[in-house]
This record gives sequence, structure tokens and C-alpha cells, in this order.
Amino acid sequence: MKPEVLITRPLPGKVIAEAIRYFSLTIREDTTPLSPQACVDSLHQYDAVLPTLGDPYSTQVFSENHAPRCRLLANFGVGYNHIDVTAAKEAGVIVTNTPGAVTDATADIALTLMLMTARRAGEGERMLRAGQWQGWHPTQLLGAHMSGKSLGIIGMGRIGKAIAKRAHFGFDMAVRFYNRSAVGAPGVPADQVDMQTALAADFVVIAVPGGPATQHLIDADALGHMQPHAFLINIARGDIVQESALIEALQSKSIAGAGLDVYENEPKIAPDFMQMENVTLLPHLGTAASEIREAMGLMAIDNLRAFFEGKPLPNQV
Repeated sequence: MKPEVLITRPLPGKVIAEAIRYFSLTIREDTTPLSPQACVDSLHQYDAVLPTLGDPYSTQVFSENHAPRCRLLANFGVGYNHIDVTAAKEAGVIVTNTPGAVTDATADIALTLMLMTARRAGEGERMLRAGQWQGWHPTQLLGAHMSGKSLGIIGMGRIGKAIAKRAHFGFDMAVRFYNRSAVGAPGVPADQVDMQTALAADFVVIAVPGGPATQHLIDADALGHMQPHAFLINIARGDIVQESALIEALQSKSIAGAGLDVYENEPKIAPDFMQMENVTLLPHLGTAASEIREAMGLMAIDNLRAFFEGKPLPNQV
């Protein structure tokens, strides 16, 4: 008899085809996150769950389930701050994720946001689509040049290193980074510095994991270390940046602009951001490439298979 597995959101067809070979599936067609009660119910109704971003497997959810049927949450995604891993472990539930699959796609989005924000690409497209473009002239939409500038990376894990590689080899940027632990091999010429020094770069990219330890890491004090001509890019988790402080920094022009792929109260966007021309806003596109989402799903399936076959888990967190 196949293990019963809940997949909480629609996934690419290739992933479903692979999963159905090994598991009895329930596939939730709704694209929004589970409710807390649905999370509670899933722990009793299935042998394992394949959740994803926003499905709130919180401390409270696990505290109400002392002997759950579910023994594995095979998370679809590298970030798992929507899951209380400590509470899951205490309840006897293992958590896995999909780290390697997302690295390059997320790094690409970081560079996309850097270029779009510095070169005012979003603003230019809005002008053109609104029929307001009157033709080229020498001082139109003058932005910032990216090549040869300094890049500060906050968090030098897989994604941080991939961003550094693109910035150094593609744009000849001088890389500095802040990381809580020592990084022996950043992959490119780079200086490990304190956070204040990293924040003083021309471009600052946030690439740390989400969770309580990094919530509002970038607050008013941190933003105060940035330069007036600098750009802040966030491709990590929305609540790492205190949005009220970022809005104040942008409105007061203490920084030049921001590029955001994630938001503090996602999917709600602060109305002030919507009114600003110096902010590039993307709808969490970090891993939104077909082959990447397929790779993520197949990695989650590998974690499920290993668990039920009694093999070492490839990506336990």
C-alpha cells in the first residue's frame, strides 16, 4: 500500500507524474497557503505532507498534535521559516527542503533587480506603456551604472556566492560580504567584513535565511549605514527588512532605491511602495523558471522516497 501524501499546492506535471509512481496523492488545487486548521488536519490525515511557502506549520499547530500520523514535511523550497522545525521535531515530524535547486535562479533575480532598479527599467516601461515617451534625449531617465561598483552581500551561503560570481565576473564589481560564520572560500575575490561595512557598498543584496534570528535584521539603524546613492535588493524573505524603515529611507532619499522580490506581509504590498518610482517590485519570481520548479519538486519527491524507503534523507534541515 502506497503512503498517503498531501501536496498543498499545484506543482508542475513532471513532478506529479513522478510522485504518483510512489505515493497515493491528494493534490490541493488552491494556490493560496493552507489555513492553520488545515495544517492541523493534515498532520492527522496523511503519512507525509509536501508543503511550501506560507503553509503555517507553527508552534501552535504542533502543540495541538502530540501524536501525529504525519512523520515528514518535505518542503518545496529552500526557505522553511513557515515551519517551526523545533516544534516539528518535538512532535516527531522530520523536515526537509530543496536547497541546491534554487541557487542560480534566485541569484539571477538578484541581478535582474539590481539592473532594473539602477537603470530605472520599470519606470521606463511604465512611461512607454502609458504613451508618455516622446523619444530619446540625452538626459532622459538617467540611472546608475553598475559595472565597477561595490557590492555588499548580507549572507554568503549558496545564493550569496552565486550572486558574487555573477557580479564579479559579469560586472567587475568589488565584492564584500557579511556572514555570521567565517567563509573560507567565497568563490571570487571578496572581503568578509562587518555588517556596517557591507551595508556601505553601492549595491546591497540581502541573502540570509528567514526566521526569528533575521527578522528585521535590516531596520532603520542598518539602513542608516547605507549611502545616499546606494540600492537595497531583497531576494531572501520579506520580514528580514523592516518595511516601514525602508519606506522612510526611500522617502527621505537617504538611499537611492530598492529592488524587492519578497515582502514583509506577502502577498500584501505596502501602498507606499506602489507609489514610488525608485522601487522595483516583482511578485516573488526568485525560482519562477519551469526547469527550476521541476527540479525543486523532484528533490522534494526524493526526500519523500528516501524517508519511506528507510534511506538517509538527502536534505534534512
